[in-house]
Amino acid sequence: MKLVATQDQLDLQAMVSAVLAKQCPTSLVRELAGPTSDGIPDKLMAALAEVGVLGLAIDEEYGGGGAGLYELGVFFREGGRVLCPSIVYSTLQFGVAVGRLASPEQRSRYLSGVAGGDLRATVAAWNPSDAADIRPAVTATPAPGGWLLNGTIAFAVNTSIADVVLLTARTTVFAEPERLIGAFVNPADAGWNSVVLSTMSGEKISRVELVDVYVSDDAVSLGESGKGLSRDDVRWVADAAVALQCMEMVGGAAAVLERTVNYVAQREQFGRSIGSFQAAQHIVADMHISIEGARLAAAQAVWWVARGESATRAVAIAKMHCSEAYKRATLDGHQLHGGMGYVLETDLHLWSERAKVTEIRFGTADIAATWLQKELGLVR
Repeated sequence: MKLVATQDQLDLQAMVSAVLAKQCPTSLVRELAGPTSDGIPDKLMAALAEVGVLGLAIDEEYGGGGAGLYELGVFFREGGRVLCPSIVYSTLQFGVAVGRLASPEQRSRYLSGVAGGDLRATVAAWNPSDAADIRPAVTATPAPGGWLLNGTIAFAVNTSIADVVLLTARTTVFAEPERLIGAFVNPADAGWNSVVLSTMSGEKISRVELVDVYVSDDAVSLGESGKGLSRDDVRWVADAAVALQCMEMVGGAAAVLERTVNYVAQREQFGRSIGSFQAAQHIVADMHISIEGARLAAAQAVWWVARGESATRAVAIAKMHCSEAYKRATLDGHQLHGGMGYVLETDLHLWSERAKVTEIRFGTADIAATWLQKELGLVR
């Protein structure tokens, strides 16, 4: 395992950082979180598509760059620094899922749209509170030329602003074993009933009820065998999503550290900068140590997932460390900013809100610890 960045990865990081600095200021983050916003960053997605970011991990035959998951992780980390809108992340995760779960025809249909920035998408293939739980909440019943989907997705991310949703469902066919299938659904289809929930970060989270939503056979993925999706493949996609989010969390925590260091260097008290006081230095040092540990854990998780094999152990460790490091960084950042850290006109609270959202999404540190316990055989 080699986690030292190559020159190509450093160049990618610099390019992505420059684009995001220009196209994703905190004013955009505030605007998209507003109650009247549709939550769609069109200009940002167009800019990312133009420089090839949206197609980074997509094969060249589908209009992508043919890079790997690790390179995609570089973007997630830089995106975390500037609080990149989650619809960008969910669209990229959709691309990863399609590459693993979909048929060649479905890849041709969707991946070029992702790479070109023409398609907004998301995935609903696991429990949003526990990514290890991949048993679908949706059932699929055979219908002429397709399937009927029924069920409730309690917390669906960005489905209200997505053009297509890749969800998993379990089949209910008399006298046949239960199978896992993937279905590409347009949220505008009949029977898709969605209620957007109020969230602390303004993110578009919905409660979705599917009532006899019809999907044709060509919009259903049955895996390579044609007998249903492999649970290992679905779990791999979930692990990839968690690992990439860990990279995002590392970027966010690093941004908080940078803002805090800049603040304590310029904020004066008793005739000197507060950064010269040992108590403040200790807090900053602890923040740095925690974030560096999380950075290595996240990079290791992405590296293992990129091999295409089960990486639950590394992913669990990363989720535990990154959740705590990001949360701790924001709490310490607020402490060192003093009263200024709690004024909404400043931007620090934006990272605190994202830290809380990402801490919970896919499973808290405690839930991730249960993944590790199962991997080590400590619990059944």
